[in-house]
Amino acid sequence: CLAYIKANGKAVVETAPPKVIQVAVSDQTTDITTGTAKVTFRMPYAMTLTAVRASLNTVSSSGAPAIDINKTGVGSLLSTTITIDASEKTSVTAATPAVISTSALSDDDEITIDIDTAGTGAKGLVVTMIGT
Repeated sequence: CLAYIKANGKAVVETAPPKVIQVAVSDQTTDITTGTAKVTFRMPYAMTLTAVRASLNTVSSSGAPAIDINKTGVGSLLSTTITIDASEKTSVTAATPAVISTSALSDDDEITIDIDTAGTGAKGLVVTMIGT
């Protein structure tokens, strides 16, 4: 939060916008496949993770893609992985939502993204990490 006093003497509180990191985990036209560390990157800043989500360009015709996010030295950041239900493009509507178990991310932490389950025909995977 940012707080300041306006010219009329009234306090105003503004909420800082969330920090967002969005990562393409695959290209847009090739079926995704399972595997560890499909993407590895370093945190560009520290943040407290408040939400995670994933999306597809092309839905899975069967099976729910499952995605995990890991931090070196800690392991998974999630106690329940991100899933995208079959025939859906986003995890936002998943029957089982992702659960964050480790939210503290430091500047320069190494992050990897795994695809635990690929589904059938799913393409164009993007993972979004949201925090403060």
